[in-house]
Amino acid sequence: MSVRNIEQDGPIEASPVTADERVGPRLRLLRERRGISQRELARRAGVTNASVSQIEQDRVSPSVASLHKLASALGLSLAAFFSAANAPQPSPFQAASELLEIGSGGVSLRLVGAAVPKRAIQMLHEHYAPGADSGPSMLQHGGEECGFVISGEVEVTVGEKARVLRAGDAFYFDSTTPHRFRNIGEEPCELVSASTPSTF
Repeated sequence: MSVRNIEQDGPIEASPVTADERVGPRLRLLRERRGISQRELARRAGVTNASVSQIEQDRVSPSVASLHKLASALGLSLAAFFSAANAPQPSPFQAASELLEIGSGGVSLRLVGAAVPKRAIQMLHEHYAPGADSGPSMLQHGGEECGFVISGEVEVTVGEKARVLRAGDAFYFDSTTPHRFRNIGEEPCELVSASTPSTF
């Protein structure tokens, strides 16, 4: 299969440095091991979904800079990117420092088991700064979601229902119902959530 370099409106830069047909299958394998969709990887790396698809099919070859973005989005250095695909299956245990951070701004979302291939469960250790929320739009996806508050307080909106939950309080709902999380308190809020199937 031939590999060509392309230039696309900034997200993916072309370079012959990484014109290696192993890159595409390797990227796909590492992405799938983490249970991440092409669209989600593209969002994290700041590139287009089409770019990720073309790279995985070996239709284009990313530059070192672009490959670094993709590897970072997978929680890997470039060196780890080229060795991780051949690494043994991940350990069943993770140190706190090994949880993958996928949040931004005032919201920290630390993913448990990011390296586990085809995860059926998504578990997050979440922190919301005062005033922070899950986004301007309501979230909605397939499956079910549950969790409990460890400290602080968070307003959870599910459909037309909303409630302020505090330490020890919990939630469980159908994720197809639009929902949102917002810290309305003056202290940080910490919670643990789980959902299935995994969306990250």
